[in-house]
Amino acid sequence: MQNKFFCLLFLTPFILISQININGIVVDKNSGQALPFATIKTNNSSYALSSVKGEFSIRCNTYPTQLTVSYLGYQNETILITTKNSERIEIRLNPKEENLALVKLNSLENTAIDIISKTIRRKNKNNPKKLQSGYSYKTYNKLKITEDNQALLNIIDTSKVDIEHLFNKAHSFLSEKVSLHQYKKNNSEKETVLATRMTGFQKPVYNILGIKIQSNSLYDEDYTIFNNQYISPLSKRGHRNYYYKILDTTKTKKPAYIILFQPRKSKDFASLEGVLHIDMETLAIQKAIIELRGELNVTATHNFKYFDEIKNWFPTQQEITIRPGNGRQKVSLFGGQISVGRIGSNKKHFSGANDFLISTTDIFDIELDTKQNVKQNQPAIQIASKASNRSESFWNQYRTSAITEKDLNSFQVVDSIVKAQNIERKINVIQSFNIGYYPISFFNFDLTYPIKYNNYEGLRIGLGGLTNSKFSKRFRLEGYYVYGFKDSKSKYGAGGGFLLNKNTSSWLNVNYTDDIKEVGSFLYLTDRRVYSLFEPRLVNIDFYYKHRTWSTILQQQLLPRLISETQFSVSNINQTGRYQFTKDDKQYSSYKLAEATIALRWSPFSKFLKTPNHYKEIHDGYPKITAQYTQGLKGVFDSDFSYYKIGLKAEYIINRINESKTSFLFEADIADGDIPLTHLYHAYPNAPTKETILQRFSVAGRRTFETMYFGEFFSSKLATLQIKHRIKPVKITSWFKPELVFITRYAIGDIHYPTNHQGVNFSSLQHGYQESGFEINKLFAGFGLSFAYRYGAYHLPQFEDNISGKFTFYLKL
Repeated sequence: MQNKFFCLLFLTPFILISQININGIVVDKNSGQALPFATIKTNNSSYALSSVKGEFSIRCNTYPTQLTVSYLGYQNETILITTKNSERIEIRLNPKEENLALVKLNSLENTAIDIISKTIRRKNKNNPKKLQSGYSYKTYNKLKITEDNQALLNIIDTSKVDIEHLFNKAHSFLSEKVSLHQYKKNNSEKETVLATRMTGFQKPVYNILGIKIQSNSLYDEDYTIFNNQYISPLSKRGHRNYYYKILDTTKTKKPAYIILFQPRKSKDFASLEGVLHIDMETLAIQKAIIELRGELNVTATHNFKYFDEIKNWFPTQQEITIRPGNGRQKVSLFGGQISVGRIGSNKKHFSGANDFLISTTDIFDIELDTKQNVKQNQPAIQIASKASNRSESFWNQYRTSAITEKDLNSFQVVDSIVKAQNIERKINVIQSFNIGYYPISFFNFDLTYPIKYNNYEGLRIGLGGLTNSKFSKRFRLEGYYVYGFKDSKSKYGAGGGFLLNKNTSSWLNVNYTDDIKEVGSFLYLTDRRVYSLFEPRLVNIDFYYKHRTWSTILQQQLLPRLISETQFSVSNINQTGRYQFTKDDKQYSSYKLAEATIALRWSPFSKFLKTPNHYKEIHDGYPKITAQYTQGLKGVFDSDFSYYKIGLKAEYIINRINESKTSFLFEADIADGDIPLTHLYHAYPNAPTKETILQRFSVAGRRTFETMYFGEFFSSKLATLQIKHRIKPVKITSWFKPELVFITRYAIGDIHYPTNHQGVNFSSLQHGYQESGFEINKLFAGFGLSFAYRYGAYHLPQFEDNISGKFTFYLKL
């Protein structure tokens, strides 16, 4: 998981512009009522709009400067500002009877809705992605964090990443990026990063290059700001979510309506608002200003140019600024709400606010309606092999804004700080830790081995890991050793791998394992590196089998959205208990199995970044679908049984702007043939077989049935559905924000030939199993409480036997 503050540091290219801010408010002269989205211009062409409350902030280079304020239905007002004024100025406009014959307005709101409706209907005729067969353009991006960075430090707790030192000691942060963008109709857009550099880092931080700052298009159903999606003002759902009003018209060569849009419902989190300049003739977007106003103020602008060859408008420049706000609404960045808190009083805060993050994207070398070599199954972003090693002459060729002497000094200052603070090392540790490793030199220690506990082994301690690219880019070695204190047995594994193809991340691995596994557990090969710091089910498991396994595995990322693992294994199985498998009047407590397995995981709506060495998922799209087929091969290496197993899993998550979330997890499994209980299925039970509720009090799992007892059910056919709905966290204090999650789980299944399994007692799930409950998470240090109730066909006679009460544990890294 990416640290949000770390993401905010390196978003994508920004530029610092201007030093003088003029702050004020625009009101009706007679009533004193604030005039929202009035147009304010300076004599040097700076441009701003007043907020919903009539407030504005506009930049100028020097004093004196002339401000011209206009608002539909009011007389223009021009004032001269000669010196800096610490108090905000008040501009009072006189109403007038205006001849609006050009616009032919009877009702400003009704006419605006009519114009927006027509604009939405004409989207396909104005959207470059629908209008043209293909196009390409280049962009130069520049990112800058200004000297006023204390406000930025208040955005989020930085204790987890020691990177705030960079802000305390450096005057600014700077990064640059040059990209080639290509689009082919009916295919996704491709970005090739031709050059990139960040102060202090010799190599690019690839996760940051995948962050989407703002949407390239205003014609899509959703608009993105900092990886968070909002309903676009030109969405088909726009009328239900926005209020529209005509503010003004332009009298340029291509006249346009200036239309205000504001959210219809007031919420405790910021929503999009702003103005659209809509071409009167084509109803295409000429310019857009989009804002999120709250504890942070985020302003996104889009500028377009009319191209005669396509008889339409195409974007030429985009910009986003972030500054401290003066409202109570939260602003959503990176999928969550980020608050800067209250920095002083509203008045002081408003008058002293400066941009501390500014990003500009200049678009040039535009080639319209051309053929482009863009394929369907390709990464959304690809990094050129020499992108991080470009010469100064290359940068000068593409820079659309100059690098100042102070900018160049910033590179040197931050370089020394990053080196002194060893920040690159810390970033590497964080990224490795999130997938379960801790890197030391050429070796990554596996964090799943050091300490565990279960009812069979008792305390299980060990050590393991694998070599990394510092050891070799084509070879890797891995291994582990563990010891169980209750069973007094050692377990171990060893293996190695060889890189067959760098482009598809194809590795051929050979492994040997002497260990134990839970009876009835089913592991998807493509999920092997899903890491959890704490695995609560392990504490209560006591039904295991022993295995000694040789395996050969081929890992491949066939396409960005499709990964596969193919495995052939031979295992010698022995029981830890009294279980025996009966076949043809013969009982087996030990047997040999040979299996061939293929697993696929498909993420059709995820987006990927292709680095010089591998793929990185930059947008977690849903659903994610995993499938696996296993064939037991009787007679191969003296294997005893023939059977097959099929598994299918689908996960879908809905993340909402108000921090609520709904997730669905469906899994269906089937097995047939001569297959022992060890290799059948359970539904991930997590209730210890103890007498009282308090004795069963343990830790809840992430996908487990909390009221289902261990060993109670086994299946050869099994389907489960789990639904979770998390409401937005309840903010009690700045650090105490508990989360309430409602949970429902269903399971149905059956087992073939139950009499073949001797020595254990269990039931099938043919009548359907149901439980529901709730969690109250993050009450203290990641801990919370879980309660669940079992009902339906498998409801137990004693009421208390149907109840589960447990701790939950969610550690957010």
